[in-house]
Amino acid sequence: MNGDSVISKSTLSLGGSVQEACEAITKDWSAHGAAIRASSAASAADPKAAAPPESSMTKSAGGGPVTAPVAASSLTGKVTVSSLPDGADIYVDDNFVGNAPATFKLSPGKHTVKVSQDGYNGWTKELSVIADSEVNLKAALGKN
Repeated sequence: MNGDSVISKSTLSLGGSVQEACEAITKDWSAHGAAIRASSAASAADPKAAAPPESSMTKSAGGGPVTAPVAASSLTGKVTVSSLPDGADIYVDDNFVGNAPATFKLSPGKHTVKVSQDGYNGWTKELSVIADSEVNLKAALGKN
């Protein structure tokens, strides 16, 4: 688990249970992320290293963007995807990551971003992400 994240405005429209779960994950990561990363680094160096302490998850109320983990490296590039029409599904390397518009971090290297929505032709872009870079993608989807 890591703290790199996807920020998706559309998650807010899904309702309480998903939103609350994402907020709880975000809050838990904010409180315990440093300890988890340190333990993970120690485990990689010494497989016999102790596991991180159990962390508790709590519900949090309020608005704002919701985050979910995506990239495994702290050296990431920032990718922003918007779509016409808004709300299209976004997939990175064949994994659903949210709905447009969304901003997320990806590890350096080659990635495939796909955007799709029912009734529209799909959109695909292959890109090479560079650490500390920012890329803005706009997927204009044509009707079927």
